[in-house]
Parts: sequence; C-alpha cells; structure tokens
Amino acid sequence: MEQVSAAPIGPPAVAAAPAPRDVRLLPKAHLHLHFTGSMRPATLLELADKHGVHLPEALGAHALSSGEPPKLRATDERGWFRFQRLYDMARSVLRDEDDIRRLVLETAQDELAEGSAWLEIQVDPTSYAPRLGGLIPALEIILDAVDAASRATGVEIRVLVAANRMKHPLDARTLARLAVRYTDRGVVGFGLSNDERRGMARDFDRAFAIAREGGLLAAPHGGELAGPASIRDCVDDLGAGRVGHGVRAAEDPRLMQRLADRQITCEVCPASNVALGVYEKPEDVPLRTLFDAGVPMALGADDPLLFGSRLVAQYRSAREVHGFSDAELAELARQSVRGSCAPKDVRERLLAGVDAWLVS
Repeated sequence: MEQVSAAPIGPPAVAAAPAPRDVRLLPKAHLHLHFTGSMRPATLLELADKHGVHLPEALGAHALSSGEPPKLRATDERGWFRFQRLYDMARSVLRDEDDIRRLVLETAQDELAEGSAWLEIQVDPTSYAPRLGGLIPALEIILDAVDAASRATGVEIRVLVAANRMKHPLDARTLARLAVRYTDRGVVGFGLSNDERRGMARDFDRAFAIAREGGLLAAPHGGELAGPASIRDCVDDLGAGRVGHGVRAAEDPRLMQRLADRQITCEVCPASNVALGVYEKPEDVPLRTLFDAGVPMALGADDPLLFGSRLVAQYRSAREVHGFSDAELAELARQSVRGSCAPKDVRERLLAGVDAWLVS
C-alpha cells in the first residue's frame, strides 16, 4: 500500500506583499511652488558667495547640509517675521539674469526627477524688478527662462503671477493687468500670497476680477495660517478656482462639501504645514479628512529650500503617515492634473500615465 506523506504542520505560507510602487514614476502636476523657495540649497550658497551676500545662520552651509528645515512656527508674530526674513534673504541672492535662468533650469531638472510633468510656479515679479531693470523686464526674463527650461527638460512649466497681500491693492491691480498681457507667453493664473491673516480678501477683488476677465485662473492663498473663513473669502470675494493651501477646510464640514461640489482644488503642502506650526506633527495634517470628503487636492512642496522636502516627499508622507494606498496616491495625482491649467491633450497624456503606473 502506498504511503502518503503527512502535510507539514504549521501556518500556511503567506505570499509576500508586493513592493510599493515608486512614486517618483507617478506622473503628476505640481501646482504650489514658489519661485525663490524652489532654489537648491547649494545654489543659494554659491550665489551668496558670488554676490557677497552674508546669509543668516539658518541659511548657512551647516544648517542646509543637515537636511533639517528651520523651525519657523509662523503661527505667531515672531515666527512669521523669521520666515519672511529668511525668504527675503534667500531672494536677495538672485541679482541678475543668469541667476534667474539657473534657478529655473535647476527647478525644472528637479521636477523631472520627481515625476512632475507639469509645473505651475508662482512668482511676484515686483520682488526682482529693482535688480532686473523694472517690472516688465523682470517678468519677461522669468518667462524666457521658463520657456528655455521647459524645452531643455521636457517639463512643461507655466507661471502664476502673485500679488502680495501685505502691499496696497492698487499694486495688485497693476500686477493683474501685467499678467493678463502675458497670457500668450505662459502666464496662466493670478495669486495672492503672504500672510492670509493680514488684510481682507475683498480688498483685492478688483485685481482678481481683472485677472479672471483676462482668462487667468484665480488661485489665492487661504486656509493655512487662517481658518476656514479665509477659504470662503477666497471663493466668495475673489472667485477662486483653486485655493493655495486650503487645508483648514477640514475644520468645516459644510465648507468641505462646498469645495467638493464645486471641485475647487486645494493645494495642500503637508511639509510646510508642519514646519510653520499649523500642525504639530505630520500625522495631524488632515489629508485623509479632505480626501474622504471629496475635496480635490494637489500636493505641493511650497518652499523646498526652507521646508526641506520636495514634491515626492509629500506623496511619500501620504503613503507612510496617512496610509494612502497606491490607488489613492494615483487619485491624488489625477486630482493634481485635473486642477491644473494644462491643456486637454496634456491632461489626457498625464492621466493615461497615472493609469499605466497603477497597473505596472
């Protein structure tokens, strides 16, 4: 009689879980990146040396090489002042056309490495005008640099001209008219940056009306340092089609429903939320709350120079800290593409690439 060997004793073998997909290969759009804040730390140091600019300790070689972003805690007055001072010091090293072209090219190269195929970079040209021959020359130099970097890297880059809410609303109107003049040169939107706790959105309503009437997307900052009311003001007073940050919509279920119903994208920047003290820890950023409520999001790096991480790190945080699956990361990438100003053919190509990544 043939003997049958006994089955091995013990728990059944469990198939190994598939390795997480590489988020660097996930096609995505980057919709919240500030011009100076996109600079590489090494470039900041080299340009400071080139122009003889003394950098504060927080921007020095030791601080930047540590990989630890400065703790800015901009939720209080001293923290916000410190953030502005560091940003202004970083901006001060951009003094000529070669500096501008270097920054834009290196930013495009970094975006390419991160899987970003469409970038909308935000810039206030008045910040560079005194050293570049005036407001119009400054904007034209930036747009020429953007065009050259796009052709060199294949990353399609467009520009959002941003007014500063700390300045007079008439200055914003001037910028809005200027931005509209350059819609055929790569300007796609109009923003409003700086501390949203200062001033009132309605003071800038005419500037945004000029921008919208000229075919530009309205994308003001709101809902980071200030709460849900600032987001409502962006939508009601400025006609926002996208909101820079907007993360604190999570505090108001009715507002989240409104954003979801109208498909108004929030440009959520997890690393900067923590660095600025809006949330204590990465796990406190309400990505899951917003996502589950159907609020469209575009993850952004904001100011990598100061906050220490670029776009891919935001997707990794969604996965590792907030438990987003690959299918959910793919949906975040789709939302970034849908919320962009990219033309239809570019959107379709990127969305197809997201689908391909998910089945790879």
